[in-house]
Amino acid sequence: MYIDEFREYCLAKKGVTEDTPFGPDTLVLKVMNKIFAITGLDHYEFVNLKCDPEYAAELREREIGIKPGWHMNKAHWNSVMTNGTVSEKLFKELIDHSYDLIVESLPKKLKEEWAAMK
Repeated sequence: MYIDEFREYCLAKKGVTEDTPFGPDTLVLKVMNKIFAITGLDHYEFVNLKCDPEYAAELREREIGIKPGWHMNKAHWNSVMTNGTVSEKLFKELIDHSYDLIVESLPKKLKEEWAAMK
C-alpha cells in the first residue's frame, strides 16, 4: 500500500484527522485526537500501529514484516513494514484494529461525540 492509499484509507474513517506534531517528516493519524497510526513522510518504510499485546506478539512471530513498534511502547505498538512483506489485506486489518482499540478506549464524552458523527 502506497502512502497516498494509506492516508486515504485512514482519513475515510470516522473522526480521523492528520497532523505533524513531531515535525514535517512524521505523519500522525488520530481519531478524536488520540494517535492510532504514525509513519514517516520522507521515508515511508513502516507504519506504527497500536495493537493488543498478545496479538502483537503473535504477529511478530508469524509475520517477517512486523516488528516491535519503533520508538513506541513495544508491548502495545507494532511497526508494520510497507515493502510488501505484509499483505494489503492484513495491513488494512491492522489499521482497523489500531483504530478500533483507540475508539474503545475513548472517554465516555469523546465516545459519544464520535458516535454522533456521520
